[in-house]
Amino acid sequence: LWGGRFTKETDQLVYNFNASISFDQKFYKEDIEGSIAHVTMLGKQGIISQAESNDIVACLKQILKEVESGELEISSKYEDIHSFVEATLIDRLGDTGKKLHTGRSRNDQVALDMRLFTRKTVKETDDELKELLAVILKIMMPGFTHLQKAQPITLAHHMGAYFEMFKRDRSRLCDIYKRMNYCPLGSGALAGTTYPLDRDYTAQLLNFYGPTLNSMDGVSDRDYLIEFLSALSTIMMHLS
Repeated sequence: LWGGRFTKETDQLVYNFNASISFDQKFYKEDIEGSIAHVTMLGKQGIISQAESNDIVACLKQILKEVESGELEISSKYEDIHSFVEATLIDRLGDTGKKLHTGRSRNDQVALDMRLFTRKTVKETDDELKELLAVILKIMMPGFTHLQKAQPITLAHHMGAYFEMFKRDRSRLCDIYKRMNYCPLGSGALAGTTYPLDRDYTAQLLNFYGPTLNSMDGVSDRDYLIEFLSALSTIMMHLS
């Protein structure tokens, strides 16, 4: 990505250190989903033609289908998942494929992919906790204290303690979701772009409440990751 200003090949050690494809390839679906929303907005705004927008969307959907079926393998020769998707698109559409990156930076793209992936994981974790709560209500166990039998209680009361713990955990996940569910796409590298983007429309396509309000915060915010890891730690403590 940065080779344009250098005359020699990047040393393999530097390439390996800088590359993230080994772990960010799990974002392939989010990267394509975000790209489809972005290029749909570009077509709506007339920044690229509607025909070009439609061609790129169709090609991105085909790439997603082939990756999920195993027909197309994500290659480690690319630096990151964004490079893989974009290079594959350009191989198939030529110059039209290059227009996908119009009005977008790698910075807001990374921020979007991570937010989409984490949002999905928050929802999945919440769904699993909801199932666990339903099971807890049906189980009976004796009550213990200090590893010894104590007062006679119903097992439902004993499990009800865990019900309350997981209820609080779900509340934490709900709070995280509400704070993180804003779209950073359109923030650019740090200060937006001169293209007349419709950030509200892009946010709507991706089921966000709206766009992030400050572009610098939009590309740098990772608060929600710290909050989610904290919530997961508490859930693990309750499960133990």
